[in-house]
Amino acid sequence: MSNHKPVVIGVAGGTGSGKTSVTRSISQRFADKTILVIEQDYYYKDQSHLPFEERLRTNYDHPLAFDNDLLIKHVKELLDHKPIEKPVYDYALHTRSSETVEVEPKDVIILEGILILEDQRLLDLMDIKVFVDTDADVRIIRRMLRDIKERGRTIDSVIDQYINVVRPMHLQFVEPTKRYADIIIPEGGQNHVAIDIMATKIQTILNRQTI
Repeated sequence: MSNHKPVVIGVAGGTGSGKTSVTRSISQRFADKTILVIEQDYYYKDQSHLPFEERLRTNYDHPLAFDNDLLIKHVKELLDHKPIEKPVYDYALHTRSSETVEVEPKDVIILEGILILEDQRLLDLMDIKVFVDTDADVRIIRRMLRDIKERGRTIDSVIDQYINVVRPMHLQFVEPTKRYADIIIPEGGQNHVAIDIMATKIQTILNRQTI
């Protein structure tokens, strides 16, 4: 980790849009740099004060589900070359775990999440803002496969959640943040031209900060 200010990149987009593949593609192009990925999902609010039944009703696709105050504080500390204690979220208990993970500052910090471009205070900390734009039918199929394979969900429960929560929240909160993006990447990590353009821009910023 050098002494210059880290480059902060925000990567937003709907569920199943390919945010993670974009982040992975960027990381692969900067193997010589230290890269830190912070997922917004780590920063769901602590709900330990609520009864378990009430926690079950949490809408994880709403801006109010996130503790952006803590995320912003942590990003600022990383920009000051200070380590942070990243929170861990316990999805079984629907609240924040008592565990944390110590994270050191890096050359490039990627903030990834469906609503990472929704808070103006976060936007102000970013050097590059990206929105991964993928058709809704592709996104629901990807989410369905992920939730069934990795989370043991039924098809009915995934579809019900998508129609009643994920889709309306996407249209109300996620989609409008596209206007704040510097770069819109259709089809995520498969869009090699867009990834190349991003990589060039990141390199330009890194070069400028080392002069």
